[in-house]
Amino acid sequence: MDDELLMVRVAELTYDEGKTQDEVGALLGISRWKAGRLLVQARERGIVRIEIVHPRARRLGLERELCARYGLTDAIVAPASDGQELERVAQAAADYLTALRPVPRTLAVSWGRTLTAVADALPEGWARGVTVVQTNGGVTVNRRSGNAASLASTIAQRGGGHAVLLPSPAILERVETKQAIEADRTVGGILDQAAHAQTYLFTAGACDPASAHVENGYLSEGDIAELSRRGAVGDVLGRYIDADGNIVDPQLDERTVGIGLDRLRAADRAIFVSAGETKHDIARTVVSTGLCTVLVTDETTARALLEEK
Repeated sequence: MDDELLMVRVAELTYDEGKTQDEVGALLGISRWKAGRLLVQARERGIVRIEIVHPRARRLGLERELCARYGLTDAIVAPASDGQELERVAQAAADYLTALRPVPRTLAVSWGRTLTAVADALPEGWARGVTVVQTNGGVTVNRRSGNAASLASTIAQRGGGHAVLLPSPAILERVETKQAIEADRTVGGILDQAAHAQTYLFTAGACDPASAHVENGYLSEGDIAELSRRGAVGDVLGRYIDADGNIVDPQLDERTVGIGLDRLRAADRAIFVSAGETKHDIARTVVSTGLCTVLVTDETTARALLEEK
């Protein structure tokens, strides 16, 4: 029997009939060591293909690819689901935060629907004595109740710590007003604390009429349309950027209250949480321009980020 036929027979006995290498060797008159070498050669030549079909194994593969492609330190991919992407991604992010070691003493957070879901998914006692500080303004300017302060407070309360809230809208009408607010000693101290946080937790918004900035009265649908026309794919910490991570409207950016994107790029741990098809473009920009070190997302988004663009 030539070597190739012997490889086939060893593979059949091993994988089809469940024989051990000792049993294969005895049946074919070869040593168990040779049987093992033939199995390795069979895989190398493509005679045998081994596929792990468990869904978790597929997601682990995606996570490794994301880290390799974008230079991330970690990636967590939540399983695909019908309409439950946000809930699953939020739970995955909450689990990741809970398992962090060492536990961050200072956690800087942005705001939005995604992070509200993360806050709601965090268990009591996820940390001990954590300080949660807001990265950017979030006081609503219309009659809708804002979620920026409440989500920061929830994360802090469940982590046995306290929240440091930024008492400012996200975007102001005049540059002079914004400069005056940030020059205030209290506000300046909060922004400095956020700028030196150990860990950042943030999401990003798509540049569309469903933006939280429209919902909360900071921008109009016409403003969003103009930003999109100028190349904006979404916002990070309230700052609208194009596909290359550049600010698309410097004047608007000058009226935006919060830390700059350079702080995210310099961070040792910046956890980006994103879910849903509408955020694929902004998610790609975040991971490809160094704005995060950790990505938590859904399986569909992960696959989209690994496609060539």
